[in-house]
Amino acid sequence: MLLVDEVTEMEPEKEIRTRFHVDPGREIFQGHFPGDPVLPGVYTVEIMAQTADILILSCQRYAGKVPLFVGTDKVRFLHKIMPGDTLEVYARFAEEKREKAIVTCSAEVRCNGVLACTGDVTLAMR
Repeated sequence: MLLVDEVTEMEPEKEIRTRFHVDPGREIFQGHFPGDPVLPGVYTVEIMAQTADILILSCQRYAGKVPLFVGTDKVRFLHKIMPGDTLEVYARFAEEKREKAIVTCSAEVRCNGVLACTGDVTLAMR
């Protein structure tokens, strides 16, 4: 499932901004939660990871590699994300272990301008 609608800015190997519109027609809202739909936190983390994927793949040294999700750290959910919201995602290189091809990006998600989530995502390039 692709959760990045567009890349709005990118400085390869440094930072990226993306956008995602939370389509109210997504099937996930039927069960999360009936009568009071909210985007699940795992989707928010996935949006951060996909944004980081694009940034990491901008590096020539990772051309042709596949990003594998390793984990998260320091993730904080600060604001509900509702159907119909537009998310702006910012990610930047935080740490890179080149010998192991592992990259950690710090990310934040803004929902209609309000900080909704922050955290670090780590990916292994294989």
